[in-house]
Amino acid sequence: MFAKIYRPSRTAMQSGTAKTRDWVLEFEPAMAKRPDPLMGWNSSGDTNQQVKLKFGSKEQAVAYANRYGIPFRVTEKPEQVRKSKSYAANFSADRKEPWSH
Repeated sequence: MFAKIYRPSRTAMQSGTAKTRDWVLEFEPAMAKRPDPLMGWNSSGDTNQQVKLKFGSKEQAVAYANRYGIPFRVTEKPEQVRKSKSYAANFSADRKEPWSH
């Protein structure tokens, strides 16, 4: 049972930072998925793939994994700096970027 601890990234349909502040502990798959002979759906006997634990901070997730003896890997992504933009800047006389049309 190997786990990965990470912060989820935004979905393609998301412009804000909702659901990206929590840290997630998720188990790596122990066995490959195989097609079910009757229905053809993918299935696996590994129930740990269904477990996804959320924590408020990285330290809480690491402490949980250490408490229960779960080997883990922490994946951190750099914080993105968001520049504030205003709609009025599109029509500024001293615009830095050239017009696109």
